[in-house]
Amino acid sequence: MVKILNLIFTLIVLTGTQLAFSQKSFRIKPEIIYLDANDEAYQAVGPGDTLLFEAGNRKYLLIKNFKGQAGKPIVMMNTGGEVIIDTDHYFGISIQNCRYFRFTGTGGTPDSTYGFKIKRVSNGGGMGIGELSSDFEIDHVSVENCMIGGIYAKTDPDCSLTSVRNSFTQFNTSIHDNYIANVGDEGLYVGSSKYYGQKVLCDGNELLLLPSLLDGVKIYNNIIKYSGWDGIQVGSASGNCRIYNNTVLYDSQLETESQMSGIIIGGGSKCDCYNNFISQGKGDGIESHGLGGYRIFNNIILDAGRSFKPTDMSKMKHGIYVTDVSVQNDSAFYIEHNDIINPKSEGIRFSSVRSKNNSIASNVIINPGNFDFYENGNTSFKGSDSYIMFQNVSADVILRNNYLARNSSAAGFSTTNIQSAGDLKLVSGSPLINAADPDSKVTFDYSGFARPYGPASDIGAFEYDITGAESIHLRDRQYETFLAENPVKDILRIYFPEDYPDELVLNIYDLNGINIGRYRKPELNAGNHLLQASVSAIRSGIYFYVLSAGKYSGSGKFIKL
Repeated sequence: MVKILNLIFTLIVLTGTQLAFSQKSFRIKPEIIYLDANDEAYQAVGPGDTLLFEAGNRKYLLIKNFKGQAGKPIVMMNTGGEVIIDTDHYFGISIQNCRYFRFTGTGGTPDSTYGFKIKRVSNGGGMGIGELSSDFEIDHVSVENCMIGGIYAKTDPDCSLTSVRNSFTQFNTSIHDNYIANVGDEGLYVGSSKYYGQKVLCDGNELLLLPSLLDGVKIYNNIIKYSGWDGIQVGSASGNCRIYNNTVLYDSQLETESQMSGIIIGGGSKCDCYNNFISQGKGDGIESHGLGGYRIFNNIILDAGRSFKPTDMSKMKHGIYVTDVSVQNDSAFYIEHNDIINPKSEGIRFSSVRSKNNSIASNVIINPGNFDFYENGNTSFKGSDSYIMFQNVSADVILRNNYLARNSSAAGFSTTNIQSAGDLKLVSGSPLINAADPDSKVTFDYSGFARPYGPASDIGAFEYDITGAESIHLRDRQYETFLAENPVKDILRIYFPEDYPDELVLNIYDLNGINIGRYRKPELNAGNHLLQASVSAIRSGIYFYVLSAGKYSGSGKFIKL
């Protein structure tokens, strides 16, 4: 069977920071589309080994039963170029009953960001990770043009697995640096939305089946465009969950009621949600239906719901919407330092009464929907200036230091024509500077800069920084850049959403504006949208970076440990 599958086994040690743990590699030919660790061909694959998928076209990929170990995941990676899937099948890639693994598209050429490319799935979803899979990392995968969703990562109970919540927990789910566009349902669907279970008929008996819980979720640096339903949905993630640094554009294109948001923190979840950019969606910017006890901060939400039935003001869409769907009694929400611009309805609609000691502070809300609309028999109240509204007057919320305005002209942003995150950076004289709630516990801003930079934190997603804003931004056109991680230990990883010209230069400055590092290729490892530079020799502290090519530049701040 090994000969038939034409597996090439080599005893090599792979170099590179992300694969330093590898021991052996197995090359998988393009004609191989089904891998089961229980088959004889794969008996030698062990923890820390690598499956190298050779570049080329495949109908689909089905991968089952591979098990690494904690600290020694099995790496599933492309090699020699891109793995392309364009199919009439009902999935593009399916990973079932695997544990401790990394599926990564970083094995191609330096100019290829996404080594696995699902270009079309006409009868199903792009990528699914389930069937009791746990402890995994999915990165640098591109998914486009799928009838259903982009990437699904969950195990649902069924008649053969009726006690999944009692017997299985999905641990350590990491999904990052992926690109998803033009999918029929959710862009990312992580964990079950049926937290309280669903009734299923099994052998003639109706059973209430509860889904598994998730513990340890990181969803970051993903780009989602044109999803039919929610851009990102996370459900039943009851512990250690973070959703951050994602870009969600044009969500909820199918206008399916109850499936319309840029990011939804679903039932049973406890997820910090921060530093996300959500723009031009038809749904709410962020919906919160979780357990409470988490923070929603430093998010930028532009034009939430504005394009959804724009002449029907009864079809409300909000910047941030908080409900009592699964709130634990007396837990709290902290909604702070968000920039919410031009939502169709309220900037923030707060409908939770079970939660206590909630904080809505230091947010910027500009030009929410302006209407007088009353629903018969509804206990809610609305006004013509619907910045922050409460479903019930008994909601326990403290409002502090929010900036509310009908237009942005006096806010002190870099421009009044707000279309991107960079347009919301502060300029000298802004009333937002040093005006945030002094009790805020948010310690960094949208760019990763430390808060407070001055004597006090600034209202909104950005901290004003005279050094970064006026002394270092020297180029004609600014690109938005995002740090993959901050603070940084050894490797500075910078993500940028647009293609740069070939000649890249990375400069690093200290707080006095002194250049302490200059990087070019080849010491600057750069792909289409991600670059890496070693900063291990730099002393601990706070630094600026400027990424430039000709007249183009992007900049930010990072903390070196």
